[in-house]
Amino acid sequence: MSSSRITLCPSCPTPDHAAGHRCRVYPSSSVTDAQWAILEPLLPPPGNVAGRGGRPEKHCRRMVLDAIFYVVRGGIAWRQLPVEFPPAMTVYAIFARWVRAGTWLRIHDALRDRIRITDGRDPRPTAAVIDSQSVPGADTVPGDSRGYDAGKKTNGRKRHLAVDTNGLLLAVVVTAAGIQDRDGAHRLLAVLRDRFSTIELVWADGGYAGRLVRWAKDVLSLGIEIVKRNDDVRGFTVLPRRWVVERTLAWLCKHRRCVRDYETRPDHHEAMVHVATIMTLSRRLARTA
Repeated sequence: MSSSRITLCPSCPTPDHAAGHRCRVYPSSSVTDAQWAILEPLLPPPGNVAGRGGRPEKHCRRMVLDAIFYVVRGGIAWRQLPVEFPPAMTVYAIFARWVRAGTWLRIHDALRDRIRITDGRDPRPTAAVIDSQSVPGADTVPGDSRGYDAGKKTNGRKRHLAVDTNGLLLAVVVTAAGIQDRDGAHRLLAVLRDRFSTIELVWADGGYAGRLVRWAKDVLSLGIEIVKRNDDVRGFTVLPRRWVVERTLAWLCKHRRCVRDYETRPDHHEAMVHVATIMTLSRRLARTA
């Protein structure tokens, strides 16, 4: 986030743009013109349409999105946003409002489906890969939603992910880190089945073996195939299917706000995961466009 350049913002209100209004561009987080062309139609309609329904929006939506991306990519606190962005609490209020409205999930799903279609795949997946990742929690994470993962020696939260066979995110559930993988997978698989009726097979590691496999088959009609590591092999080994979700977890950790959990609410951390994925998918689509 060190280097930046100044450029005209084509989406700013006309009076400011005509007056030579300029926005600072940060290469690792700012929305490019190609990205904005993809993301702008997916944003919710403004609060004031046709002159009624509340005050018109005061700040440029592209700058608001830039500010949210800046927080997610750099891992800073909301109140540490640079002065060229809209007020920090205004940006946070918009982020939280879009969390409640499910906006981040809808944008993410639209981008994921578009990429699957571009890759020649059906937007409705038939298989998934699941895994979990424990991340330390900051002092802003309340005690009633955090826990201790003895295996990873991490005090914080755990995110449970389901991805397709290309590593594109399908579902995410955030729990306390003390929740076992099998127990967290009950919620994850229930969300996965609710959103994708076409999925028939799920790959997982040995931590999900046992009663979860029977429950998923009897209750959700989902087949779970356990991909186990060969005990005779030492060192790092790429495991079939499992490496896909591990790569997705690595993509998330490129965004510093996802390396450590700062959110007071688990659903806000889920939204941070969606925003980080939106940044990755929109850049990928912008390159192909």
